[in-house]
Amino acid sequence: MIGKIKKGSGFKGCVNYVLGKEQAALLHAEGVLTENSRDIIRSFILQAGMNPDLKKHVGHIALSYSPVDVPKLTDGKMIQLAQEYMREMKITDTQYIIVRHQDREHPHVHIVFNRIDNNGKTISDRHDMYRNEQVCKKLKAKHGLYFAKGKEHVKQHRLREPDKSKYEIYNTVKNEIGKSRNWQQLQQRLAEKGITIRFKYKGQISEIQGISFSKGEYTFKGSEIDRSFSFSKLDKCFRDAGLNTAGNNRQTVFAPVQEPAQTPGKADSPLLAGLGGLFSASSSPADETPDNPGERKKRKKKRHLKL
Repeated sequence: MIGKIKKGSGFKGCVNYVLGKEQAALLHAEGVLTENSRDIIRSFILQAGMNPDLKKHVGHIALSYSPVDVPKLTDGKMIQLAQEYMREMKITDTQYIIVRHQDREHPHVHIVFNRIDNNGKTISDRHDMYRNEQVCKKLKAKHGLYFAKGKEHVKQHRLREPDKSKYEIYNTVKNEIGKSRNWQQLQQRLAEKGITIRFKYKGQISEIQGISFSKGEYTFKGSEIDRSFSFSKLDKCFRDAGLNTAGNNRQTVFAPVQEPAQTPGKADSPLLAGLGGLFSASSSPADETPDNPGERKKRKKKRHLKL
């Protein structure tokens, strides 16, 4: 069971879409006239007029199920699941329709609901993407619905954004992590494919506590893409790989985007270190001590005593 939530401003287009599909069946309606599509649309618009300040008053949810569950998913069961889903999402006391489509091999229904409830109040969409995921898991477990065994079972060619970019990142990182010996190599390989890595640091210290991946306009935390893509788990891959590398049992994170640039001329600058002893000649005493009158007098006094 997967739920996808969208919000819009026009009931006409949404209702005509869900009812206009071939073999579309109106399973249930609440609070609207159902003689035809125009009556349904008018009913929605009339109630939405109770709160004209809300621009996106159309709620549209697609609930999709695995083909494995087809024997269980009668029209009555689909209605039950849709209504339970709405109650768990706190979409109550409002108008809605439930429409079943037959245009895909997997069973699915569309719910169109009014975000202005029967009392003229707005139905909140706060954290609805997170709540949607939790509710779907709960209902799958409660009704014994099929749990997919991995992302490999998803028909990725049918995905839309942002899921399309998320799965593209998943596939690319999965392919490149095994070819990379450290974070620097992984960053370079992903950059060639249009994916960037950003590290999240703990407070003002240099300890890394999180990671995110970006592709185009979309950014996802590593754990949102896959549980195995958290920073700690990916870093462990490099550390474990390093144990089998002679003289290198610890890989170093290379994150130039976040790390502040080193001050030019510092003794620990990689550039200076790489040039060997070129900059290692001893400096003059004047360079080594503070340039102040007190220090100069002390040095003169020492020289006189030696004489």
